[in-house]
Amino acid sequence: MNTQIIRVLLVDDERGFTDVLQKRLGKRGLDIMTAFGGTVAIQCLRKNDFDVAILDLKMEDMDGIEVLKIFKKMAPDMPVIMLTGHGSGKAAKEGMAHGAFDYLLKPCDLEELLGKIHQAVKS
Repeated sequence: MNTQIIRVLLVDDERGFTDVLQKRLGKRGLDIMTAFGGTVAIQCLRKNDFDVAILDLKMEDMDGIEVLKIFKKMAPDMPVIMLTGHGSGKAAKEGMAHGAFDYLLKPCDLEELLGKIHQAVKS
């Protein structure tokens, strides 16, 4: 059995959503660091290693696709799961074209997100 704790960078500018998701994922044994925007997320990635990132597509300070491109340059092997609350399949597909592991629509089912995280870490 793999006992390694999965380190997750959770990037979203909606503090309420981020706080709830951090608590729920933390209760399931994941080590979650939050970043409330793209600029902060990039700073976090400079200082820490993560097994996977969960990245919101629409944020105030930076576009999620822009952040994804920077993440892929900084940590090419780190899988990134895109989240979108805007139902934009086109934008999510653009994320996949730029190297995202997968995408989910917000609000996402916690078990589905956990499954994606575990898939991403194993790949």
